[in-house]
Amino acid sequence: MSPSATPPWKLPATLAAGLGGGALLGWLAGGHPAAGIALVAIAEVVLLLTRIRHQDQIMMDASATATSLQHDRFMTRSRRLASNLRDLRNAVSKLPDAVVLLDEQQQIRWFNHAAENLLGLRRPQDRGVSLSQRLAGSELADWLRDGAREPLNDASAPGQANSQINLSLLPLGDHEQLLLAHDVSHLNRLEQTRRDFVSNVSHELRTPLTVIHGYLELLDPEDVPELAPVLGEMRAQSKRMGQIVEDLLTLSRLETQHEVVDERVPMEALLATVRKEAEALSQGRHRIVLESSAGVDLLGSPKDLHSALSNLASNAVRYTPAGGSITIRWQREPAGAVYSVSDTGFGIPASHLARLTERFYRVSSSRSRDTGGTGLGLSIVKHVLNLHQAQLQIQSAPGVGSTFSCHFGMARLLPPGNNDET
Repeated sequence: MSPSATPPWKLPATLAAGLGGGALLGWLAGGHPAAGIALVAIAEVVLLLTRIRHQDQIMMDASATATSLQHDRFMTRSRRLASNLRDLRNAVSKLPDAVVLLDEQQQIRWFNHAAENLLGLRRPQDRGVSLSQRLAGSELADWLRDGAREPLNDASAPGQANSQINLSLLPLGDHEQLLLAHDVSHLNRLEQTRRDFVSNVSHELRTPLTVIHGYLELLDPEDVPELAPVLGEMRAQSKRMGQIVEDLLTLSRLETQHEVVDERVPMEALLATVRKEAEALSQGRHRIVLESSAGVDLLGSPKDLHSALSNLASNAVRYTPAGGSITIRWQREPAGAVYSVSDTGFGIPASHLARLTERFYRVSSSRSRDTGGTGLGLSIVKHVLNLHQAQLQIQSAPGVGSTFSCHFGMARLLPPGNNDET
């Protein structure tokens, strides 16, 4: 049996037997049992040390093997992670959008090639530099100093003249941030081309439509009774075409306008006009109520505000069945004042609400045509409100009705009066 083969619980018995045998051999050899015991004890100690050394070697070999396996696994994972990071960095470097990695003090840690083109950054001298200081004097620097809580759209690109970018600042981990910049110059040019086309075509259509509508008005259905229905339909459609052209021209003007010439807008007079127009369109088919308790006027464009507020009231008339009710309200709220139009009409499914202000978007195309709508009214309302720093909110439910609310801030409110305040 090998030295390591003796079980631990047998060691005391084996040791006692060995010592007894040593004493007997010592007595037989010369009457010195103590010498025999000493020799056996030494031998047992040597044997025990051998066993301990052998077991330690086994444990060391096992530990070394386990450590080696762990090291190999760690190195494999490290190499795989490093490879993935290299691939990710190479991919980000080739993105057309600018990407800038910032630390918690907004100092530049890394940026891709697009950031060099769009933001004008240079390596290696810009690494470790504050981005707001590097772009001092630009719209982007002011945005960063203000906290960059909201995305910045259509900003001038510091690295490219006559280019516009959309910017976002995103948190990355606990102490870093990621700046993203997307070039929108091409999209803006396409949008401008579309606006120019719509405006030019609308202007060109206005004259022939006016001529056609004029001649149709000259024709008397009584002269040719069999053509009376045809002439009536032609007049209605030519009038509708004329309204579409006028709305397109209005929308084109609003889209290219960045501010309004502020004037006092007497709200009591405007609300009375809106109500009269709604009643004329309704022709007694609806109950129209006006509630005005705000006690303030507005600062803005009288023409544009009349267009927007009247659009909401006329839409309510068009999309509310006969016998329904429409309520026009002008009220104060903690942040300013709100103009709202509520109806008991068909209502709008929630899936359509987000797209209602798009050009020509209709929940029901046939119903919109039957009621004489152009599909541009809410888009005009949205642009007018944007020019007045106001917001449009829509609440609706099918079969219940809708409420369209225009929220104006305190800066747009004026005490009622007749003097011209700006």
